[in-house]
Amino acid sequence: MIRSLRVVDFRCFESLALEVPEGGGVFTGDNAQGKTSILEAVCLMVRLHSPRSHRMSTMARVTGPGGFGIAGEAWGDERKIRWQRKTAMDFTVDGESRSSHGDYLADGGLLVWMGNEDLELVRGSGEVRRRYLDFIGSQFEPGYRRALSRYRRAVKAKNLLLKDPRPRDAEIESYESVMIEAGNLLTQTRARLVSLLTPAAAEFQKEIAGKDERVALEYRPAGGEDLQVALGQAREKERKQRTCLVGPHRDDLLLRLGGLAAGDFASEGQQRTLALSLKLAQGRVLAECRGQQPVWLIDDVFGELDVSRRNALLRVLPEDAQKWITTTHLDWLDAARGLGEMGKFEVSGGACREVPD
Repeated sequence: MIRSLRVVDFRCFESLALEVPEGGGVFTGDNAQGKTSILEAVCLMVRLHSPRSHRMSTMARVTGPGGFGIAGEAWGDERKIRWQRKTAMDFTVDGESRSSHGDYLADGGLLVWMGNEDLELVRGSGEVRRRYLDFIGSQFEPGYRRALSRYRRAVKAKNLLLKDPRPRDAEIESYESVMIEAGNLLTQTRARLVSLLTPAAAEFQKEIAGKDERVALEYRPAGGEDLQVALGQAREKERKQRTCLVGPHRDDLLLRLGGLAAGDFASEGQQRTLALSLKLAQGRVLAECRGQQPVWLIDDVFGELDVSRRNALLRVLPEDAQKWITTTHLDWLDAARGLGEMGKFEVSGGACREVPD
């Protein structure tokens, strides 16, 4: 899957170069030493996405020159990205420049990110669940990422026009046409994803919890079945509130356990299990629909789980998928099964060294 990773001036790393076996790698060390940054670098290299920040400037090493580079061999290709302050990001694959995000991602691989912050999928706002669907959607549907970008730009422009005291109806309608075209692709893809995720999440919830807790996922589009009609109906209200009130940027994914809202009525253990199940479902849907196992980036999860859930998670993770795992200790690893041959690395103070068996 991913054979190597090299970074320069990324987060706490001045430089880093490592190779991992087919099974992946386990990265151990104290907190705040750079373990998560290694997984983040992989995510950026493969998907141009960070689960920790939307701003590239926050990822450049503080005492560095104001930029960073990430490269490595992934799925047989040499992939490289470089970000410099005040310039556009550069992408290359096997030495050939790619002109856009979409071109770079067109032949890239698949990822699942799993971390303790996933509990917010159940407890948090709708924005967290929209990001979950968007990350899957961008790997599931080739046109999804571009549609999402176009939709967001149109919403931003429309909101600016709504705040103008002068009537700007014609301009607003022109941006709404973009919202409708791009938004329809988003809602259709999200609805299909939820229909595929639901049975998988229910199966994994039962496997990890050890009992049937009746998982239900319901996609709730804020524009209803017809975004054009919804925008027309909301026009007066939007003028009064001076903001765009309907559309995919306000969608939500409702999660229920035993018929009740999981965020409000499920116990903490049930919520954590549901968060794991959602990510496991993501991996299965991507693998089945794209015909390729995603790489699993698992950030400090195993050491935080009780023995029962840890063993259940180890059972259901696909054995043939590469896994990059961070942990503060290796006590649980001795009893682990199904992880395959994995390299072991120690991370400390912005340095990473391989630990011999």
